[in-house]
Amino acid sequence: MGQALDTFPRRMLHHASVRPRHPATREKDLGIWQTWTWSQVAAEVRALACGLASMGFRRGDHLAIIGDNRPRLYWSMIAAQCLGGVPVPMYQDAPANEFVYVLNDARIAYALVEDQEQVDKMLEARAQVPTLAHVIYDDGRGMRNYSGAGYEGVVSYDAMTEAGRAFDRAHAGFYDGEIAAGRGADVSIMLYTSGTTGKPKGVRQSHTAFMTAAEGGVTFDGLTADDSVLSYLPMAWVGDHLFSFAQWLVTGFTINCPESADTVMTDLREIGPTYYFAPPAIFERLRTQVMIRMEDASAVKRWIFHRSLAVARRCGAEILDRKPVPLGDRLAYALGEVLVYGPLRNVLGMGRIRLAYTAGAAIGPDLFRFYRSIGINLKQLYGSTETCAYCCLQPNGDVRLDTVGVPAPHVEVKIGATGEVLVRGPMLLTEYYNRPEATAESIDPDGYFRTGDAGLFSADGQLRIIDRAKDVGKLANGAMFAPNYIENKLKFYPHVKEAVVFGNGRDQVCAFVNIDLGSVGNWAERRGLAYSGYADLAAKPEVIELIRGCVEEVNAELAGEPGLADSQIRRFLVLNKELDPDDDELTRTRKVRRGFVAEKYAVLIDALYGGLRTQHVELQVRFEDGRTGRVAADLRIEDAKTFAPGAARQAA
Repeated sequence: MGQALDTFPRRMLHHASVRPRHPATREKDLGIWQTWTWSQVAAEVRALACGLASMGFRRGDHLAIIGDNRPRLYWSMIAAQCLGGVPVPMYQDAPANEFVYVLNDARIAYALVEDQEQVDKMLEARAQVPTLAHVIYDDGRGMRNYSGAGYEGVVSYDAMTEAGRAFDRAHAGFYDGEIAAGRGADVSIMLYTSGTTGKPKGVRQSHTAFMTAAEGGVTFDGLTADDSVLSYLPMAWVGDHLFSFAQWLVTGFTINCPESADTVMTDLREIGPTYYFAPPAIFERLRTQVMIRMEDASAVKRWIFHRSLAVARRCGAEILDRKPVPLGDRLAYALGEVLVYGPLRNVLGMGRIRLAYTAGAAIGPDLFRFYRSIGINLKQLYGSTETCAYCCLQPNGDVRLDTVGVPAPHVEVKIGATGEVLVRGPMLLTEYYNRPEATAESIDPDGYFRTGDAGLFSADGQLRIIDRAKDVGKLANGAMFAPNYIENKLKFYPHVKEAVVFGNGRDQVCAFVNIDLGSVGNWAERRGLAYSGYADLAAKPEVIELIRGCVEEVNAELAGEPGLADSQIRRFLVLNKELDPDDDELTRTRKVRRGFVAEKYAVLIDALYGGLRTQHVELQVRFEDGRTGRVAADLRIEDAKTFAPGAARQAA
């Protein structure tokens, strides 16, 4: 081509040229894996881009992309970029009323969606989005009657690409000319932040930014075109865009789209990726499933399993990092590899994985060590939407439980005067869309991005994240109060799905707890405790005692940590409903909206600090179909045991 490979469309054409028959994309459909090579992907993108052009899509326009991980949705991102447009992926599980804000903020005129469900949301939102004129759908099931009055602008993917091929024939050179006009500095994607404290902001990133980030990770971890990744996380999330799009187009490896959210684990085992990413909650869920299944195994198998895990805990992570290990432990681990670790990795679908990452929330040290001890090279990364997903990575051979690694290639990281982590490099955002003030506030005079996280460096340059800087406060006695740090300690327990702690400016720390229905439900069933649903299970005295044990173990740990003994949880309650994004209590990335939760549950907070033993609460909930209802309950408020500062850590 004679042009620099500085845009994603050029990267795609490069792969179609040098590895035309190499698998680029796979999707499981009706139980069968379908494969598209790079040459086939390039042909599909060409037809798709010309189809958009035939509808009037031009340079600078925004294309909303909504749905599960589907090949055509990934291809549509490249197609929009081919024309100089900007793809705007959105969370597919959001209701129509949440789409309205982003559709208006991004001034969306074109939307490419997965299926009938998403088309219905677009049609519902269109009355409040005057710019939305075209809705293209991929899956035609249920769409037979979507024509005529009220369905203007609704067209199938197949019809649009057919029109695109005709447009391409009639406008020779148009497509190639549009790609040639692209520049690395052009905006390649707009990803919206989670909006924990206000409305989400559109983060605009250039081709150069995401390519730099992708190339840095590829070099750091030695990724090649022979790698394979399972693409199952929301396309609107920056992590998926890095792993399943940017690194895909930089290396030329294969992305694999599961059949549905319900078949992800089966599809993971079938496809056997070499590269994997998941938030800590998924790794915790997988481990819990393994432990539950082992409870049903024979006594001999349970003995072998637990003895092997004890060996792995003792030396597995060290063997993975190629550190010195006594010969006896090394031989015992080799036997465990044959009997337990290898078969376990295969059951988890991780038999071929040579690199796995986790991010998005803190991961418990026991969980982290479990995976590394059975031979899975699980590592942490740290970053944000504004930094193209990461700015720190953990190097092989020096992976630690309490840090997020060293600055990634091309990235500068320093700690500001207030303890805030500051980041600078070519992977930083171009701007917040239509938010010049917010853009200016996010970058300091030296060009460093203000992450909003409090952190510190170890003596050898590894970064440790303490908490969100804006969330760190003080108790009434002046002691430090770091809510995220305490909440993460609670969520390290498989029985705790979510936790929210309070204490800033108050004389003690109190907490809300959400139980994990799957984990606690299994625990209850094994003890013969019948329950009708989440609210019933959460109110069981036995379950409250179970959670009390978790809270008091956390208190024992906090008592032994300098400066945090006063942050022990004095009182807690188990909520009668799960905190939910549909009720605006969590973001779509499952981050707590603290201000909203404090306002909505003010009566419960007052009860915690008012010394009450029970409190009646009546709450409005929103169902998946948009309807609302109310739930009411009398919640028990419990006191938790605390420990003297500096006390030895022990099971509470």
